[in-house]
Amino acid sequence: MVSIINQEIPEFKAEAFVNGEFKTITSDDVKGKWAIFMFYPADFTFVCPTELEDMAAQYEELQGLGVEVYSVSTDTHFTHKAWHDSSEAIGKVKFPMIGDPTGRITRGFNVMIEEDGLAERGTFLVDPDGKIQVAEIHAGGIGRSAKDMVRKTKAAQYVRENDGEVCPAAWEQGQATLKPSLDLVGKI
Repeated sequence: MVSIINQEIPEFKAEAFVNGEFKTITSDDVKGKWAIFMFYPADFTFVCPTELEDMAAQYEELQGLGVEVYSVSTDTHFTHKAWHDSSEAIGKVKFPMIGDPTGRITRGFNVMIEEDGLAERGTFLVDPDGKIQVAEIHAGGIGRSAKDMVRKTKAAQYVRENDGEVCPAAWEQGQATLKPSLDLVGKI
C-alpha cells in the first residue's frame, strides 16, 4: 500500500450544501488554507450524525485556526439538504457538506467501499499546499473524535511553522516539543 501522507489531494469539482445554499466547491478552493476532509458512509444513518455533530461543535475553534471542514459522502447535495433540514444533530452543521455521487473524490482519497458505493470513515488533514498531513480510516462502527482532530491540526500547524521541531505523542499546544538531533538519540 502506498502512503497517502504528503500526497496532493485529487482535483475535483462538486456540489455542496452549506449554510442553506448549494455551492460549487473545487480542489482549487481548498489550496492556500488548511482543510479537513471528513468522509462518512451515508446520510440518514447512525454513527454518521454523531460524528458530524461532534465536528460541528469544534468548527468555530477550527475556523479560528484557519481550517475549513468538508464533510463528504456519496450522497447528493440534495440529500444533504434534506438531512440537514430533518435532523437536529445535522442542523448544527455549518461547514460544507459535499455530495460525491460519482465517487470521484472518495476514490481520490482511497476510501471508497466499491461493493457498497459508500465511503469509509476517513479523515484527512490537508495543508495549504494541498498535501495530506494526517490520514485516519476507521471501521464503520467506530466513531471519530473531532476534538482529537483539533489537537492534531494544532500539532501539524506547529510543525509547519517551526522547522526542525516535532510534536511528541499526545502533544497539546503549549507543551514541549522535540528537536531531533544526534544528541537526542537514545535519550528518550
